[in-house]
Amino acid sequence: MDGVRFVKKPRLKKPYLIAAWPGMGEVAFRAATYLVEQLKAEEFASIPSEEFFYLTSSLVRQGVLKVPDLPYSKFYYYKNKTGKNDFIIFISNAQPDLARADEYSRRVIQVAKSLKVETVVSFASMPLGIDHTQDPGVWFAATSSGISNRLKKIGLNALSEGAISGMNGLFLGIAGREGLEGFCLLGEIPLYTIQIDNPKASCAVLKALSKMISFNIDFSKLSEQSGAMESEINKLLDYLKLGGQSVGPIGEDDIEKIKHSLSQLTKLPLSIKQKIEDLFSSARSDISRAAELKAELDKWNVYKEYEDRFLDLFKKPEEKNN
Repeated sequence: MDGVRFVKKPRLKKPYLIAAWPGMGEVAFRAATYLVEQLKAEEFASIPSEEFFYLTSSLVRQGVLKVPDLPYSKFYYYKNKTGKNDFIIFISNAQPDLARADEYSRRVIQVAKSLKVETVVSFASMPLGIDHTQDPGVWFAATSSGISNRLKKIGLNALSEGAISGMNGLFLGIAGREGLEGFCLLGEIPLYTIQIDNPKASCAVLKALSKMISFNIDFSKLSEQSGAMESEINKLLDYLKLGGQSVGPIGEDDIEKIKHSLSQLTKLPLSIKQKIEDLFSSARSDISRAAELKAELDKWNVYKEYEDRFLDLFKKPEEKNN
């Protein structure tokens, strides 16, 4: 198939396509990534990054400059033993240049149609004037009245007016134009936390999806992350002495405080853990790879967790034996 690299082509029964990119609150990306991990979905194809992404900067860590990796765009599949529909999950860890959104989307839709997908699902966030301690509601937008009626029956709120920005909204519209039905589930997030990961909203959209499509996963880890995030935001708000006042978007410095305090509490995706282990292995034989490893640890705010192992890379053999 033009423009798509296949590892294998699975045989699936009436699969749904779930597609996700990063966005406000990382609602979509976290939900899809968690789904892949919990279902142990297998990668089967990818879209070449160099055709849709380009680098805009270099990374500098401890005085060492390096060109970062391009974002990925990967397809996974899951054979659903508890329901009538298998899953294809497409995840990219960055939004492509939206000027080429049509061509990029066409590649994804081409794969979907080749595997007999009829329905597409996306996730997004719904920023509202709610408090971070509230249980988020879930809204939806659908490409047909039939799907809309089904979503209303499970208690979701219909988005009657508005826009869903970025690929999480645009892709669904393009898929609808190409003859696929679909719907987007939007998890509510507080307006003042739009720049912070919101696992509670990700959990809400996945639970809503499980009512629409039968599948079983363990939500406990997302719930733990939600509790940890809520606790850290409470600490931050106390620190800022905001109390019950209305606040605007939290600044970059405050976001970094939250990220730092969450570094030991949030669970790394399995793929990232494996990437870190691979980089450690490479750095042991080629110390020049240490800069790339450090950049990855900083990116996920887990350097402190790996600090002793990282510093051991620079010890002389006789020092390691002492």
